[in-house]
Amino acid sequence: MKIVVAPDSFKGSVTALEAGNAIEQGLRRVFPDAIIEKIPMADGGEGTVQSLVDAIGGHIQTQRVRGPLGNEVDAEFGILADGEIAVIEMASASGLTLVPPDKRNPLQTTTYGTGQLIRAALEAGCRRLIIGIGGSATNDGGTGMAEALGVRFLNADGNSIPRGGGGLGELALIDITGLHPAIAETETVVACDVNNPLTGPDGASHVYGTQKGATPEIVKMLDTHLAHFDKILTRTLGQSFNDIPGAGAAGGLGAGLMAFLNAELKLGVEIMIDTVKLKDRMKGASLVFTGEGQLDFQTAFGKTPVGVAKVAKADNIPVIAIAGGIGEGADAVYAAGIDAMLGIVQAPMSLEDAVEDAMQLIADTAEQAARLVAIGKAFNIE
Repeated sequence: MKIVVAPDSFKGSVTALEAGNAIEQGLRRVFPDAIIEKIPMADGGEGTVQSLVDAIGGHIQTQRVRGPLGNEVDAEFGILADGEIAVIEMASASGLTLVPPDKRNPLQTTTYGTGQLIRAALEAGCRRLIIGIGGSATNDGGTGMAEALGVRFLNADGNSIPRGGGGLGELALIDITGLHPAIAETETVVACDVNNPLTGPDGASHVYGTQKGATPEIVKMLDTHLAHFDKILTRTLGQSFNDIPGAGAAGGLGAGLMAFLNAELKLGVEIMIDTVKLKDRMKGASLVFTGEGQLDFQTAFGKTPVGVAKVAKADNIPVIAIAGGIGEGADAVYAAGIDAMLGIVQAPMSLEDAVEDAMQLIADTAEQAARLVAIGKAFNIE
């Protein structure tokens, strides 16, 4: 009997690999001789670097970069086992958690550090980049990122504009002649699970600006500046990026990555499925386990458990999801391909205790699921 175990991390608690180890422990109490294939998963957000390194092999590299406010921070990126693929989470260098709440101001925050991570990956010889862009502190259209890669953003006097969303209002000329030469031979895919355009009521500034510290007045200014940025981009590259779905992701970093790295934006879980070769590794399985910290109505919109389930359903393999918690609207996952879901908390307990005991709780829940499967096998239930 082959069982595939392909969970996401349980955020704030255990990594995807640790969750997989716990599920395996529980399953082996019932099926000690089963072939268990563990495949740590992610959806492009927090934990993607660690999950891909755990799933494929490779190493995590620390790089000193400029954070969102320009101060130096230690950021990480992964280089996978073949040395050709780098995995980058922009939040590691330019994320909202790096900025204290009282200092959040998207007029000033920059993606420069994300560009430094990309440069480090290129100079390490990587020629395929997987970039997750969730959790940003920025609204600069990716100009900081591009500047770190050699692009110059100049005002009417020929001087560099200030970094951050505020400086875009001064932009008069984009000089791409210094763009890192390795980009021309590099494939870039971006994990992007939102469809926001660059500007307008559904754009980067109006939808996400407030959580990054923008007042209503600043939101309007940022939106105007990004529209101006797109106008200069169109003049420089012959293409507008404003209305492309996902251009507004991460404060317009989606647009910047498409413009300067010719990046393709895809659902994060789809990138993960392709990279770990999930379809091939699932062949011959009788059962699939997946999971994440919280199953709810959002899960059905393309998060890891549903992505795993879609692959399994192509071969009619049953799927069981284990979750730290089961929230409102979670039953939508049934229509999305998950056959059963189990929460790991079986008795009243605090969140702190659940987090601390997560490995044991996950293992015990996997055992319960396995015992139910064993009953079905005993009665030849199809």
